[in-house]
Amino acid sequence: MIDEKFIFVAAALILFGNLSYLLYTIKGKVKPNKVTWFLWAVAPLIAFAAEAKQGVGLSSLMTFTVGVGPLFILIASFLNKKASWKVTKFDLICGVFAVVGLVLWQVTRVGNWAILLAIAADGLAAAPTLVKAFNAPETEDYKVYLFTGLGAFVTLLAMKQWGFAHSAFPIYILLLNLILVPLIWFKLGKIIKSYA
Repeated sequence: MIDEKFIFVAAALILFGNLSYLLYTIKGKVKPNKVTWFLWAVAPLIAFAAEAKQGVGLSSLMTFTVGVGPLFILIASFLNKKASWKVTKFDLICGVFAVVGLVLWQVTRVGNWAILLAIAADGLAAAPTLVKAFNAPETEDYKVYLFTGLGAFVTLLAMKQWGFAHSAFPIYILLLNLILVPLIWFKLGKIIKSYA
């Protein structure tokens, strides 16, 4: 394991990736799914609150950073009309399920349940972007996902204590980004479709 202070490096990596995507959003080079980015802001911030309540400590900084970056990207997506992506029925269904997960946490008031439901909500919110990354990778930029995944990896290396409250969200973020990066960078969906 590495020194816990490397979590600041993890946060910087995540913010760098988000800054890149934010600039591409403003320039209209990417088309963020607004439902996904809204829920990608809300779910991690709720998980961060639950982690703070569970006494997770410094490693919860990664979860906070994972929520703040998408909030700015969401705002930027409304500033540039070119950066919009058509919200489909599928997006809305995923959004509704994600919000239901967040509401269930409010009912349970249990920190680990909050983290689990925030992960579920975040995962459901990711579905439209996963589909978009598979079908239209040119509307995305892999760097935000690469640096967020690296940030999660560094956070996991720097953890001093393991357990669900400490490691569940970083593990989830790492796994999600391990799927998104190759889908976008290598346009795997298009490759798969060409063989189908």
